[in-house]
Amino acid sequence: MTESTHGALTPVLTDTWDAEQGWKLDTYAAKGGYDALDTAFAMRPDDVITAVKDSGLRGRGGAGFPTGMKWSFIPQDNPKPKYLVVNADESEPGTCKDIPLMMGNPHVLVEGVIISSYAIRANKAFIYIRGEVVHVIRRVQAAVAEAYAAGHLGKDIHGSGYDLDVVVHAGAGAYICGEETALLEGLEGRRGQPRLRPPFPAVAGLYASPTVINNVESIASVPAIIRNGADWFASMGTEKSKGHGIFSLSGHVERPGQYEAPLGITLAELLDLAGGIRQGHQLKFWTPGGSSTPLLTADHLDVPLDFEGVGGVGSMLGTRALQIFDETVCVVRAVLRWTEFYKHESCGKCTPCREGTWWLVQALTRLENGQGSEADLDQLLDQCDNILGRSFCALGDGATSPISSSIQHFRDEYLAHLSHGGCPFDPARSTAWAGQEVTAS
Repeated sequence: MTESTHGALTPVLTDTWDAEQGWKLDTYAAKGGYDALDTAFAMRPDDVITAVKDSGLRGRGGAGFPTGMKWSFIPQDNPKPKYLVVNADESEPGTCKDIPLMMGNPHVLVEGVIISSYAIRANKAFIYIRGEVVHVIRRVQAAVAEAYAAGHLGKDIHGSGYDLDVVVHAGAGAYICGEETALLEGLEGRRGQPRLRPPFPAVAGLYASPTVINNVESIASVPAIIRNGADWFASMGTEKSKGHGIFSLSGHVERPGQYEAPLGITLAELLDLAGGIRQGHQLKFWTPGGSSTPLLTADHLDVPLDFEGVGGVGSMLGTRALQIFDETVCVVRAVLRWTEFYKHESCGKCTPCREGTWWLVQALTRLENGQGSEADLDQLLDQCDNILGRSFCALGDGATSPISSSIQHFRDEYLAHLSHGGCPFDPARSTAWAGQEVTAS
């Protein structure tokens, strides 16, 4: 266990990852797994919701909305059945925490599903997993089967009188289904496209019934809160961003991987734990929460990685997908690759996103090839402005984030493409730029 100024790393969700067959029920049970069920069943459902509220747990899928508050929106006087839906459609470029969590410790998710369903009085829950990750789907299905066999799921769980069935659903493979209402469309068998809101899912979600939709990590955090108490969870993190979370470091670091730590840790501290930037190189830019969050630079190494700290420097904590890029990477090319992804994954429902992402790719391709003038940069920003806040869902907004932030921090690099007739990082195309550095402005 490695120390940082925020104290030790906190292996809670990742506690069984290093155990032999850590995904098995026996391994999870040996560490107190499923003990929190009896604690929860001894409480009233509303008291479970209150405990999650008091813990300060905020959604771990990106938006950071208070989890307990979301549960409390479910109208209990509605005669229709209530549903819990776990969003396991992890598709954001750079985001890689939920899939290893489900592989390494699926039972913490299953236990979280049971407690969360009990709290909102749901008797049916769905775990919607990205269709491409067949090995993860099988791992979670096996964990659910083990939980049924052990009496943790089904009828009269632990003699409590509470019944719950869990369905593991494989999506068809679409980034847009990470948007909660598009996920519901896919779950109901239709094409994955976002719904108009209101009505919100809490009132009319799955099958037009009250529905809670939460990220994998959000739900998986619940058992430890119930077992150890809300104060325990709230004692970690910062004043407004409580608890611990999984930080995914990828890219040009010596030891990429998952680092579970209290919110508020900095990238500088995480880089120390990860062995630093790869030898002989230096940090150029990074994403705090996946490719749809505005990128940051080496000037932001000491920004607290919590919702308020990252928001204060013009970005978003998102999914804590820290993609690290050193000075060998062309920021224009990286942004173009991300934009091509958003163009490909746009569901086509709304004009700003469907047409806008296509035009963004065209403009960036020309700039990356050294074609055009500085005026094209302003036109590109104008295109972003016409998409931001005008698309049907957040996909369009996310597509503009890396573009506008990269021009803000690396305008000189965009101009270098124009003045040298191509990418300054490609000696075959732009020998005049060889040996010169491109830095953040």
